[in-house]
Amino acid sequence: MLAGQSSVDQRVKAICDILRRGGCTSALQYIPELTWILFLRILDEREAREAMEAKAVGQRYAFSMDAPYRWQDWAAPEGAKRTELAESKSGSVFAFVNDKLLPYLKALKDHPRATARQRVISQVMNSVEKVRVDTERNFLDVLDKVHELKQEGMDSAHVFALSQVYEGLLLKMGEKNNDGGQFFTPRQVIRAVVKAIDPKPGETIYDPGCGTGGFLAEAYEHVLGSLGAKATAKQLDQLKQATFFGREKEGLIFPIALANLVLHGIDQPNLWWGNTLTGRVDHDGLFRDAPGFFDVVLTNPPFGGKEGKEAQTHFAYKTSSTQVLFLQHVLDAMQDGSRCGIVLDEGVLFRTTEEAFVKTKQKLLNECDLWCIVSLPGGVFTQAGAGVKTNLLFFTKGQPTRKIWYYDLSDLKVRKKSPLTLDHFEDFFKLLPERGESERSWTVDMDARKKKARDEAAKLTKESKRKDRLNAVYDLKAVNPNRKAEVDTRTPAELIQVIEAKGREIDQALQELRKLTGSTTYSIKEGPLSKAAEPDTGP
Repeated sequence: MLAGQSSVDQRVKAICDILRRGGCTSALQYIPELTWILFLRILDEREAREAMEAKAVGQRYAFSMDAPYRWQDWAAPEGAKRTELAESKSGSVFAFVNDKLLPYLKALKDHPRATARQRVISQVMNSVEKVRVDTERNFLDVLDKVHELKQEGMDSAHVFALSQVYEGLLLKMGEKNNDGGQFFTPRQVIRAVVKAIDPKPGETIYDPGCGTGGFLAEAYEHVLGSLGAKATAKQLDQLKQATFFGREKEGLIFPIALANLVLHGIDQPNLWWGNTLTGRVDHDGLFRDAPGFFDVVLTNPPFGGKEGKEAQTHFAYKTSSTQVLFLQHVLDAMQDGSRCGIVLDEGVLFRTTEEAFVKTKQKLLNECDLWCIVSLPGGVFTQAGAGVKTNLLFFTKGQPTRKIWYYDLSDLKVRKKSPLTLDHFEDFFKLLPERGESERSWTVDMDARKKKARDEAAKLTKESKRKDRLNAVYDLKAVNPNRKAEVDTRTPAELIQVIEAKGREIDQALQELRKLTGSTTYSIKEGPLSKAAEPDTGP
């Protein structure tokens, strides 16, 4: 039995060390390799448990894979196929995995009566061309270490610990100094968004740009926690099978998202592989039962992306801005009563010079109650490779926006070593139910703001000026009227002391530099430069 989070973390780290030793040197290489291996391991444990439960009630159980393609056959140290391969000539392991196992798993989806789980297995394995580890010895070492993750019953607490370690690895694919090229949403931001939206059992939950599935995984844990011990078999089945829907464009990320969600406990992640904005599909077999509208949307569209004409033709307000097009897609995916929590960069909020930006925000305010905007610090996404300033927007479709409640966290100093945490949102969640006012929070009356703009625009003679004034209503950037100005309370004498102390430090540093170089030195006190003493060369 594993001894909690630290033990799981140590074991997974040891596996990654072997993968790196085996030639998978970057996160973009060893994480996809670990993904499919870990996925098959967890799946085997889950099906073994389900088979025992079925046997206990006298029912027949159908495994998703036949022998010898199950983990227990070819990967487990005591497996019959593993033993056979070990006794065969060198190269037999790679030959079996590359030439037999992988093609078999990829073809599961093509069976006339393929189950949802079999279709998921095929999609997770679809991008695996062959084993990336350099030698069979290293590969077998990885299999043995992954197999050691076995727990009697694989209880939910340890599955959660394993999923947390895995999500930590996924973040490495998006770090600034890595070659992932993806922006991954920090977990603390995901948790805050999910907690604020509060998805309920029975609601459909959608992320149109799901990445590795962070929002969907957190939403699953949130809903599962709200059900607690009173959850019925029907509720759990609906939660695991027909609740979570998402889209992802990147072929590298799509199978990782599937594996991540299965690892968290979602048996059927209903994910669509393709370009959300153009509609181009790579695989939609898992998404075919998706509803036309969703109860909850949780998403973080890509920052700074630029879209071509193919994507723009699908939207009423045409722009190359990826985030603005995603916002239009989100609005189209919602029905009356649907709720959304979305991460948007600051530019989307304040830009009023481009018609598509204005029209999209106008549509948002007319069709939805934008009840909250949280202004985040500038460094929140630094660890994930992006320094962009971002905001959280929360809205419900069905009624126009009358008032927007703002909460300001922009003054926090957030860095890689001191990241934003859920504790930073404690005051936000205390004030949220009543939309209370504080040093960090305030309310903007949009009806009054629009009336003021109309009154002021009516006094302007130029049409362009009137339009600019009316469009300014849709500058939604957070400007905190309650923030206290920082006042320097030091006396003049104290300031002089500080300046003199700094001057002495500079003089001392310059003297040390002169000694090292023998060059001219400068004195803060004396003002003009003074020459260093030179040797007497006179007669």
